[in-house]
Amino acid sequence: MEIKKLLFVTKFEELCYDALNSLLALRNAALEHVIFLNVIERDKVAMKRGSGYLKEEEVKLKETANIRFIDWAENLFEMGMEVGAYIEVSSLIPEILKVVKKEAPDLIVIGRSHKGPLEQLYAGSDVSELMRRTEVPILVFKHMMEDNIVPEKLFKRPLFATNWSDTGKKTIEYIKGFKNVIGEIHIMHVVKESTLKSPNAHEVQKVRKVERKRLDDLCDELEDMGINARPHVYVGDPQKEIEKAAKGYQASMIILGSSEKAAILERWTGSISKNIADKSAFPCLLIPGKKNI
Repeated sequence: MEIKKLLFVTKFEELCYDALNSLLALRNAALEHVIFLNVIERDKVAMKRGSGYLKEEEVKLKETANIRFIDWAENLFEMGMEVGAYIEVSSLIPEILKVVKKEAPDLIVIGRSHKGPLEQLYAGSDVSELMRRTEVPILVFKHMMEDNIVPEKLFKRPLFATNWSDTGKKTIEYIKGFKNVIGEIHIMHVVKESTLKSPNAHEVQKVRKVERKRLDDLCDELEDMGINARPHVYVGDPQKEIEKAAKGYQASMIILGSSEKAAILERWTGSISKNIADKSAFPCLLIPGKKNI
């Protein structure tokens, strides 16, 4: 799948032009069009005393966003790219979905969710809500250091964790679209300890060999596409092992297929993709599964 159009959802303080600039390597993967979206949530323009609404503040914030977008667009125009922009006073997720329906992007880029634990419990994180409501892949961009340094080469060394689901197969097809961008990809599968029939070392090695063969075949498939791929089998808790591998291989980002759990169950129990996207220090590329709605 080619990545021709990107939707860049920014609040400026967390996703600046440097973040966008780190994504422009996707021009080698067919990227030609960037859509900017800035959603000004109503509590940002409400009066401090609570009940009123300042039209002047709305105008000020929209004009400020417009100035920023014009500056960014000029840089992209010089590269020969197409640019569009939306600035809305609304709620974040509904506005993203409106633009997705209208523009049909191949990738959505957002910052990490800033909702608190209690709010996420009852309303869900922005990331999990998007995953439930769209089939468009989502890149949760994160600055990888406390001083907000932007990872310059986001696709240099991604880590893809597969559980062999249908969504995992969809993710592989998406990864193939990055063949001119990826430096080297690490592909891992985590065997849960609970699935091992016996703690016997021989049985564990037997499972490892079976999974390693599947990974080797997948890496060979990607190598045939011109993508340098390395296989890894881990045993343990998937979330912990994925984080461990990302650190160990100095991953530039983590790629995951999203959970296929029911929305209500996922909200209460969490999912590997949601938890890593919300909590990991690594940027995360999430490939949602096919929706039944």
